[in-house]
Amino acid sequence: METFAQDVRFAVRILAKSPGFTLVAVLCLALGIGANTTIFSVVNAVLLRPFPYADPDRIVALHGTQPANDVQRGEVSYLDYRDLREQSRSFSRIGAYDTRSLAFSGSTGEEPERVLGAGISASLFAILGEKPALGRNFREDEDRPGAPPVLLLSHDLWVRRFNGDRTIIGHTVTVNGLPRTIVGVMAPRFKFPYQQLAWIPLTPVVQEEKRSDRDLSILARLAPGVSFGQAGAEMKAITGRLAQLYPDTDEGRGVRLLPLRDELASDEMSLIILTMMGAVACVLLIACANVANLLLARATARQREIAVRAAFGAGRGRIVRQLLTESLLIALAGAALGIALGFFGIRWMEAAIPASNQAPYWMRFTIDGPVLVFILTLAVLTGFLFGLAPALQAGKTDLNNTLKEGGRGAGGSVARNRLRSSLVIAEVALALVLLVLAALFSRSFLALQNSDGGLRTAHLMTMRFYLTGEPYKEDGTKARRVDDLVQRLEAVPGIESAGVSNNIALSGGGGGDAIVLDGRAVERGHEPEIFYAGVTAHFLRTLGVPLLQGRSFTDREGLERSGLAVVNQTFVKKLFPGEESSHVLGRRFRLKSGEAGKWLTIIGVVRDYSNSDINEPIQPSAYLPYPYQEVASNGLTLRTTSAAPAEVTASVRAVLRAADPNIPLYDVYTLEELRQQGYWEYRLFGGMFSVFGAIALFLAAIGVYGVLSYSVSQRVREIGVRVALGARREDVLRLIVGQGVRLALVGIALGLLLALGATRVISSILYGVTASDPLSFAGNALLLTAVAALASYAPASRAMAIDPLEALRSE
Repeated sequence: METFAQDVRFAVRILAKSPGFTLVAVLCLALGIGANTTIFSVVNAVLLRPFPYADPDRIVALHGTQPANDVQRGEVSYLDYRDLREQSRSFSRIGAYDTRSLAFSGSTGEEPERVLGAGISASLFAILGEKPALGRNFREDEDRPGAPPVLLLSHDLWVRRFNGDRTIIGHTVTVNGLPRTIVGVMAPRFKFPYQQLAWIPLTPVVQEEKRSDRDLSILARLAPGVSFGQAGAEMKAITGRLAQLYPDTDEGRGVRLLPLRDELASDEMSLIILTMMGAVACVLLIACANVANLLLARATARQREIAVRAAFGAGRGRIVRQLLTESLLIALAGAALGIALGFFGIRWMEAAIPASNQAPYWMRFTIDGPVLVFILTLAVLTGFLFGLAPALQAGKTDLNNTLKEGGRGAGGSVARNRLRSSLVIAEVALALVLLVLAALFSRSFLALQNSDGGLRTAHLMTMRFYLTGEPYKEDGTKARRVDDLVQRLEAVPGIESAGVSNNIALSGGGGGDAIVLDGRAVERGHEPEIFYAGVTAHFLRTLGVPLLQGRSFTDREGLERSGLAVVNQTFVKKLFPGEESSHVLGRRFRLKSGEAGKWLTIIGVVRDYSNSDINEPIQPSAYLPYPYQEVASNGLTLRTTSAAPAEVTASVRAVLRAADPNIPLYDVYTLEELRQQGYWEYRLFGGMFSVFGAIALFLAAIGVYGVLSYSVSQRVREIGVRVALGARREDVLRLIVGQGVRLALVGIALGLLLALGATRVISSILYGVTASDPLSFAGNALLLTAVAALASYAPASRAMAIDPLEALRSE
């Protein structure tokens, strides 16, 4: 330990004597370690950190499947959930939940508030091992038809809306028009499953749903001694029996089990995170190669010092240990600065995520204990990685040759030159991989940025409102209120037209179902799936979606279940392949889960547009009169006469309050804002990979510059002789720049092969660009070649300035 302390003190003195070298080496490593800190905090949050639940490895998610329509992670109907719960013996508990809006009615003059909530089975929080911080969980008798209505609050909502009143248990509040008794307040930060703020019992609100209404997510806890495979086999047997009992709704469907980690971190999310982790690993390897090159050059300059130490009895192992100690101190200093850079990287990343796309409550990006342990371990390994080869090379010093006057020829061994060149080639190869990935994500972002989703977003405003409570329980009451609101809004100055649906373009909503085409026989369970939405008569006109064939609904047809439908181009292409749009007018279909014999006649065909996220493929879509999806949560779309559509928000709020003061208004955005929210991930990924690529490009340029600068310093006599024998300045320039470009070209060739493999991995998450995009590959190869040539120019300029007489005299 005392010897190590001596090594540390000596290493500090040596590094302090070369502040320029030390600063460059520390900065190179800090860039690499900072990038790793940022991304590993994400890896830790999503893939590694234990979930805040009791024994989470025994919790599984159950997803509905339908192989015929490529459904692998679907939801489950309440009736199927009930049968699974009653027939299963593999689980100690099984529970279900759905996400839903909960509207809290305000007191006189107070604005009603809608919050994101969930309906949960009484067993759900017991599966997670969660107990309220105040009060109690739901009881089983409260999760039954006709049970007294109760409510659980999140800690945040309790503090914000109820001022943290500890006597709140037992008080009654009006939620969705129904008085509910507050029975508990959950612990701080708990907002299962995502960012929910309140919970109600599930069964009373879904008990009347049909077996075809699939909108529940299911969690279960494996019973003691039951394996994942055994539970899966039991689910297969149960769903097989359900398919026989209910062929109209369950044939061709099954249930798939997923571990909780796979449930909460999707395959796509894991792929993106691991790709970014591989990218920052490349950045760190490039930084290590740079510092190793610096150490090799510095070891040459210190050969006389090392030879003297060896002459006084220092063994090779002692010298190697001293040099590794210096490397370790550089790495630790780089880690300290890298952690600081990582903190700012995390803040930047969080700021790039829109408020409407908050991460689930359990996902926190922090530099906590595991991240610090990872970074410190990485620093130690990094110190050995970039320090070992230079230390071993320095330990091979030839005493006799080095201690001769000037140490002539001692510094430029072939082995060292090869190692330095190999490191530069590796840097260029890895930099090219990162630059190609950055280009692909950036081009995906640009493609999305330039995509309008089939809509012109100018003058369009969107928002949601919620119709709940006693006034809207009867069939038709929501449709009448919606019609009343549309008429009131279209009379407001500044509003050209209004449309209502449970779907908002570029955002989501609506429904999905299998359909039966009139006159076409399809094997049961293999019926085609479509998207559909109930819309008011002016909805498509408000969006500005042009009719290609036929007509839309009249005002009267839009208020009735009139048996009419308008479909999009993709509906025609996929369900009537080879037929002209005009030929499908008058054709009929019915929703498989709808009323038997209730046919829908196609009266119009509209141009395709994105019903959901802009990066999602457009589905076969049908637009039906509003009563076909008469729902509580409604999307309102307004076409305004103003270029600033947000100016009408106050007028809309006043209209809603005048019609019904208990209607909450929320999710207020222009359609352009929704369009931009649809590709925020690509903006973030493109930005991050661009930063990684820029760092890699900078470090690779330093690497080329450093190797050639060192090469020029070692070839002074050779260059002097060349000039003395008649070599021109252009010849010297060509010699040095050619050396740099050749190293870069070898690295580029290797990098192209690595990039081809890397881009295949992310091909599924690219948009508007192929994984082998020629522009991304060729453009970055040319860029690296140009940077290498530019980095070579400064050493070449010094070489051209060498005086042959001075060079020969110095030798």
